[in-house]
Amino acid sequence: MRMNADKKVCGRSPDGEFVELAVEVFSMLADATRVRIILALRGGELSVSNLATVVDKSPAAVSQHLAKLRLARMVATRQDGQRVYYRLEDEHASQLVNDAIFQAEHSLGGTPRHHHEHDAEQP
Repeated sequence: MRMNADKKVCGRSPDGEFVELAVEVFSMLADATRVRIILALRGGELSVSNLATVVDKSPAAVSQHLAKLRLARMVATRQDGQRVYYRLEDEHASQLVNDAIFQAEHSLGGTPRHHHEHDAEQP
């Protein structure tokens, strides 16, 4: 009986309670504009207009994507007068996107660029 309790707490086993929620997270990130927004926000908070410029989409389209990311608690807001600034809620969405990009680099064959960067960090 203790084993089942441990599985529920961990949530990372194949039958864990967070598997479906994890799929929802992946679903939320299964959009190129949202991935670009996450990448843009790694450097700090930005307004909708700044994000629209960075991701090359209209402010209205960016606002729709930000609303979804906010509902998923991946981004948070700060209001300054009439302007709203968005930032990453925590490092997890950024890490997921980084890992997905690293995985994409592997699909190209050869030695991915991120492995070369890691090698350069070694003494």
